[in-house]
Amino acid sequence: MHHSEPLDSLFAPIDRRRALQWLVAAVASGAVFSNAPASAGITEFKPTLKGYGTDPLLAKSYVPGELWPLSLSDTQRKSAAIICDILFPADDISPSASSLHVHHFIDEWISAPYETQAMDRQPILDCIAWFESEAQKRFQSPLIKLTPEQQNSLCDDVAYNSKSGEFQKPSKDFARFKYVAAGGFYTTPEGMKDVGFVGNTPSATFEGPTPEALRHVGLA
Repeated sequence: MHHSEPLDSLFAPIDRRRALQWLVAAVASGAVFSNAPASAGITEFKPTLKGYGTDPLLAKSYVPGELWPLSLSDTQRKSAAIICDILFPADDISPSASSLHVHHFIDEWISAPYETQAMDRQPILDCIAWFESEAQKRFQSPLIKLTPEQQNSLCDDVAYNSKSGEFQKPSKDFARFKYVAAGGFYTTPEGMKDVGFVGNTPSATFEGPTPEALRHVGLA
């Protein structure tokens, strides 16, 4: 696993205002709702905090605990970073997911006191726990100390053996982790660049809608 910056900086908390902006962007884009669990956590969800409501003040600087306490321990956060990098390693186009702090996004996401995010909390915690326990079971070592080949072997089992009795539950949890990680990764500027999304980037060659398009909407 390759990191483009020191491990200490990867696992240090990111600015909560940035994290909040990121989470809101992911919600607005619908990036993490594909294949969401149908009912897990809905009936038992009892928020203890009000959160930021429907109109967060994105220009405000929030301090840890002002919005909601985070869920992951340092060890879990490191494990989440490893799993994120297996899914989205660094390449010629974009940096690794951990370099973009996607594991912090996941921590914020599953900690938010809202029903949508609450559905993902237990599956993602269970996913991390499975990787950690399997690392100890198979290699007698923490996940973070395994070789990339050993880490990938764990991922392969839950990625490709979803119909096996032993891996059915871990595979389902891993699938949800993957979707939330993808939602975080692809709502970063680097992730958008990775898929070629340009959004509202100015273009010197853009000549406006074609006459056919204008006629289609009744403007020509």
